[in-house]
Amino acid sequence: MPVPTNSTQQFVPIEDIKDGLVIMNDGSLRGVLMASSLNFSLKSDDERQAILLQFQDFLNSLDFSVQIYIQSRKLDIRPYLNLLEERYKQQTNDLMKIQTEQYIDFIRKFTESTSIMTKSFFIVIPYDSPIVNSGKSASSLISSLFSKKTSNTELDLESFEENKAQIEQRLSVVEQGLVRCGIRVARLGNEEVIELFYKIFNPGDTEKSIKTE
Repeated sequence: MPVPTNSTQQFVPIEDIKDGLVIMNDGSLRGVLMASSLNFSLKSDDERQAILLQFQDFLNSLDFSVQIYIQSRKLDIRPYLNLLEERYKQQTNDLMKIQTEQYIDFIRKFTESTSIMTKSFFIVIPYDSPIVNSGKSASSLISSLFSKKTSNTELDLESFEENKAQIEQRLSVVEQGLVRCGIRVARLGNEEVIELFYKIFNPGDTEKSIKTE
């Protein structure tokens, strides 16, 4: 029986990742921001109202769509346990060694019996270039954009830089709007974007390190 040769990459609509931007198969771009959370329950009524009004103003100011993506994952406590075990080996005080050992045992049993989840918040900002919107072949544009054999490399790179400038303006608008709401934001670079998609498509694989070139 022949072995299927299809790889996961054939089903992922991503052509490339460049300068922290995701280049889709249709030629459109995606920028990703990581956002902090707000503990609403610790805010006063006036603060809550101010945050809601500011967020409403932010949404009304947008003339493009955005996607809010929340990633929930079980907390990997193993690095913390490894750190505690190293500290345990370094202890010279017998009482501290006993207390450290008991604490490690407590943490291990607690995390085994209880699912501790972490949440990460991301804002995805899209940009469709005029070529994509006009219905022209975007796949040929992207293939030529990063092909070493093309004779129009400088022109294609110039087009990419123009599209990059447009999406960076959108990223700045979203950044400023969220900061006014009291939310900290950070743009994802190449490695962070690769890691994000790696974890999305490999949800059970948390032990392997991600190698990028």
